[in-house]
Amino acid sequence: MKRNILCGLLAAAALAVPAQAARPIPVQVDGEPLETKAYVEQGVTYVPLRDLLEHIGGWEVWWDHQTKTAAAVSGETRLSANPDANTVTVDGDVYAARVAVINGRTYLPLRQVIEALGGYAKWDPWMGGAAATTAEASHDAMDIYWLARIISAESGGEPLKGQIAVGNVVLNRVDCEDFPDTIPEVIFDRVDVIQFEPVENGTVYQKPSALSKEAARRVLDGENVVGKAMFFYAPALSEGVWINDNRKYQETIGCHRFYL
Repeated sequence: MKRNILCGLLAAAALAVPAQAARPIPVQVDGEPLETKAYVEQGVTYVPLRDLLEHIGGWEVWWDHQTKTAAAVSGETRLSANPDANTVTVDGDVYAARVAVINGRTYLPLRQVIEALGGYAKWDPWMGGAAATTAEASHDAMDIYWLARIISAESGGEPLKGQIAVGNVVLNRVDCEDFPDTIPEVIFDRVDVIQFEPVENGTVYQKPSALSKEAARRVLDGENVVGKAMFFYAPALSEGVWINDNRKYQETIGCHRFYL
């Protein structure tokens, strides 16, 4: 059996957070929160194997009493976790990883499992937890997670076109050298002033609507209804003095005015 020790040390599994005592944290996979307990310890994020794989979908997970390992299968992919040896095996490749059994649940390092299955994981400082993107995902987990939330917070009462337009503004800013280079950084940009009211009032952290999730997916797939607009405001909520004085008006969609 081929043995591949992934960097040899548990530190290789760490997400980019300081070493610390175990504490609970949120985890999201492909933009959807994992509805279970996860924790970070010494910079490593641990998740229950069954909950993670069932959240991803298409996996059968069980405890093998004969080998005393957690086992899982999805199509032709097979995974097992051995708490005695502290190893995770995926299709014959063996990775060194701490395997913890806590109250009958098998916890594994999130990054190692996701990477062994072809995806990747990152620390999300704005969520205060970990974001995992699976190999089958169409979009980065952090991008879809935050884009759906800012769309919902800014335009959750608007029809689909109005919500797509708000998402377009975010992506237009990502492409502009005057703004940060990623979707979360644009949303939480504070270089001059807070750019989006939901960041200040906290509504950006609320669960997005199904329509806002659909709008975010369409925006990330390239759908654009507002051209190169990079600013907007709702006249019912703001006078938009600076925008009107400094930016060129383009069009009105729903309750928002959009500007280049």
